[in-house]
Amino acid sequence: MGPRNALRAGLAAVLIAALAACGGDGGGGPSNVRVDGSSTVFPLSEAAAEAFMAEDQGRAPVTVGESGTGGGFGKFCRGETDVQGASRPILDTEMQACADAGITYVEAPIAFDGITILVRPDNPVSSITMAELRRIWEPAAQGTVMRWNQVNPAWPDLPLQLFGADTASGTFDYFTEAVNGTAKASRTDYTPSVDDNLTVQGVIANSGGLGYFGIAYFEQNRERLKALAVDAGQGPVEPTGATVASAEYPLSRPMFIYVNAASLERDEVQRFVQSYLANGGRLAQQVGYVQLPAIAYQTYAQRMRDRTTGTAFGGHQDVGASIDDVLRRELVSTAAPQPAAEAAKD
Repeated sequence: MGPRNALRAGLAAVLIAALAACGGDGGGGPSNVRVDGSSTVFPLSEAAAEAFMAEDQGRAPVTVGESGTGGGFGKFCRGETDVQGASRPILDTEMQACADAGITYVEAPIAFDGITILVRPDNPVSSITMAELRRIWEPAAQGTVMRWNQVNPAWPDLPLQLFGADTASGTFDYFTEAVNGTAKASRTDYTPSVDDNLTVQGVIANSGGLGYFGIAYFEQNRERLKALAVDAGQGPVEPTGATVASAEYPLSRPMFIYVNAASLERDEVQRFVQSYLANGGRLAQQVGYVQLPAIAYQTYAQRMRDRTTGTAFGGHQDVGASIDDVLRRELVSTAAPQPAAEAAKD
């Protein structure tokens, strides 16, 4: 059983016990803590839920879904969930949806990730430039860039079969902005999925397969896949814990949880979130992500206790932001004007 399936099995066992202890529907006891959102953040939230329910002895069940970042924010801004996992910051349209529904939230980066470019181990290519990635994934490539040697003549004459995140995914938003300059700008003739295991299977099954997803899923499938080093102009950099944490790897990014501020008034939600942040660094490493500095977890734990609402990103993505910079930013509850450099890309 793989790490992800093992976590699911353990979580299911603890949840069943917790529901039994609460009489199945929680009648008279605390309500479930409802978590949803990013499939990339899912294994971390799942591990956090399992650890919390074990230490909490079943007093407060936690349910964890994976609707994708965009789909999860839809639920979160309707008040259907307490905690939203996100593989990118909340966007201006989502901020407005939450505001319209009277939902305020506390934002917390929870770990670092590196979007990893994957091929089969027998593929002779070992590194790729950002320009080559753009040549593959830009909208203009659709129906025209169909073979590896069209991207680079030194590469094999193989059909280029592409797999990646679906359009509701925060990974899709971040990847397209980092590679193509505009979030959601991408060719569409690829196989999208909200389940990264389907990307694994697709790449493995095709000699010319290429896909992308978070580094944790690569670590879980390291013996079946090969990660390409990525060159942003300073030489090829492999995705590792050290290069992701330092942002030397060009596709590094923080991952987030957003917590409904009203939900934080419930004891079980506050206890779950404090457990999540207290164990976040250890759990990040356990599932294959990269931990934040200790001061970050301490700062965000205090913001949860104080219910300090708002976002440090102003409703826009921020490719290459460091955690130190994010910690220093003023929090806002209304979307900030888009930076001129980003607006020019659109």
